[in-house]
Amino acid sequence: MSPTPNKPAPRRKAPTTARKAVAPAPDVAARPADASTSAERVLAFLLKGLPAARREKIHAYLVLTRMDRPIGALLLLWPTWWALWLAAKDFPPVGPLIIFTLGVFAMRSAGCAINDYADRKLDPQVARTAGRPIASGRVTPREALCVFAGLLVFSFVLVLFTNTLTILLSFAGAALAAVYPFSKRYTNLPQVVLGAAFGWSIPMAFAAVTDTVPPVAWLLFIANIIWSVIYDTEYAMVDREDDIKAGAKSTAILFADADLVIIGILMGTFLLAMLLVGTRSGLGWPYWLALAATTGLFAWQQWIMRDRDRQACLKAFRQNNWVGLALWVGIVVALAL
Repeated sequence: MSPTPNKPAPRRKAPTTARKAVAPAPDVAARPADASTSAERVLAFLLKGLPAARREKIHAYLVLTRMDRPIGALLLLWPTWWALWLAAKDFPPVGPLIIFTLGVFAMRSAGCAINDYADRKLDPQVARTAGRPIASGRVTPREALCVFAGLLVFSFVLVLFTNTLTILLSFAGAALAAVYPFSKRYTNLPQVVLGAAFGWSIPMAFAAVTDTVPPVAWLLFIANIIWSVIYDTEYAMVDREDDIKAGAKSTAILFADADLVIIGILMGTFLLAMLLVGTRSGLGWPYWLALAATTGLFAWQQWIMRDRDRQACLKAFRQNNWVGLALWVGIVVALAL
C-alpha cells in the first residue's frame, strides 16, 4: 500500500515547478495524467498558429471538454450508431445521422465541463485528475458553466431539426447529463447514472428515425447501462485509493475485492442482453461473429486486470472502444446482407 500514496506527490509538484520555470507552457506541464498523446499532438498542431496566450486558453477549454481524450466520445457514439442502424434496419437517414453524431460530441463535451465543475474540489486530491483545467486553475468554474450552457444550447438546436417525440426526450437527456457529476456525492452507483446519461441517445435515435420507441430500444438502453458500469468501473479502479481518501463514491469502491467477479457477471449479462437485441432485430451471422469477438475482448480485459494494476485497468477501459466498434460493424454488415 505504501507505494501508491507516494506516486501522486511528484505529479502534483511537477506542474507547479514547471509553470514557475517555463511560464509559456502551463498546458504541457499540467496535462491530465490520462490524456491521449496522439490527441494532444493534433490539438497542438491545430492551435500552433495562434498567439501564445490565446492558444493556452483555447487549449484549456479543449481539455476541459476532453478533446484530448476522444475515447469518451467514442463510447457514447457507438451505442448511438447501434440504435440508428437498428431503427432504420439499414443505413440511417443522413439527417439524423449527422444530427446525432454532432450531438454525441457536443453532449459529451458538455457533460465533461459540468463534471469538472462538480469535481473542482475533488480533482486536486486525485493524481490522475490534478492537472485538469479547473483543478490546475487554467479555467474558472464560471467559465466551465458557460461552456456547459453553450454546448447544451447547441445540442438543443440540433434536436430542433428532428420530431416532437425526440425533442421531448431530449429534456430528460439534458437532466441526466447535469445530474451525473453530482451523483457520486450521494450514491455508490454513479456509473449507473452515467450509463443512463450516455445511453439516452438510444431512445432518442429510435424516436428520430421511427417516431416511436419500441421495446428493443429500451432493451438496448439497459444493455448500454450495463456496459457503462463495466467500463467506468474499470476506469474508477485506477483512482480507487485516491477516491477513498477524498470521500468520493464509485462502483469500484462498492465492489471492493469482488470487483473482477462482479465485472465478469456484468459482462455476461451485457452479452445476454445484446444477444436478445440481435434475436429481436433478426440479425444474421455477422452480428453473432461480432458478439463472439466481444466475448473475447471481455476475456482479455479480465486477464490483464487480474492483478488490478492501475495502468492495466486503464488499458482495459480503453479497449471497450473496440467492443463498441465490433458490435457496430456486426450490426451494419448483418443488416446489409
